[in-house]
Amino acid sequence: MTEDKDKVNAELENETQDLIEQQEEPAQEEKKETKKEKAHKHSKAEEQLEKTELELLELKDRHIRLQAEFDNYRKRTLKERMELLKTASESLLISILPVIDDFDRAIQTVNLEEKNSHIKEGVQLIYNKFQEFLKQNGVKEIEAKEQNFDTDLHEAITKIPAPTEELKGKIVDVIQKGYFLNDKVIRFSKVVIGE
Repeated sequence: MTEDKDKVNAELENETQDLIEQQEEPAQEEKKETKKEKAHKHSKAEEQLEKTELELLELKDRHIRLQAEFDNYRKRTLKERMELLKTASESLLISILPVIDDFDRAIQTVNLEEKNSHIKEGVQLIYNKFQEFLKQNGVKEIEAKEQNFDTDLHEAITKIPAPTEELKGKIVDVIQKGYFLNDKVIRFSKVVIGE
């Protein structure tokens, strides 16, 4: 009987050991799976982090570009506004130029006929005020007489024989004065060129 007991005990121990091993195998597999799952979850988290970092970089780049575009827009509109203010009165100033031409002719006529008169002084006073008004508004005369002919500033009306050798190819006479408005030609000088 002892042998039977020993056999039964041995069998029980074997069965118990088998049961324990069977229970341990799934637990080990679960541990392996959880390690795999943890590694997988960790790699997913890293991928998500990298993806989020890339999105953040893209958003920062877009933000910087938008700021730069807005700054360029602001500077461009400010520059356009300044140019508009400079040239806003251009048509008015161009309309005044024939009046200045008439004053030039009046002064020449008064200088020929009257030496010291109040008319001459009055005309000269009004002419000087007009000249000052034009200067304050950025209008200045284009120097032309005895200068080299420049198609960007002058308009040739005719050619005449030069009175001296020095005036060949240069402007001999100015028929109508030309004017700049803030370094922009608003009226070309009409000139006679010596040949």
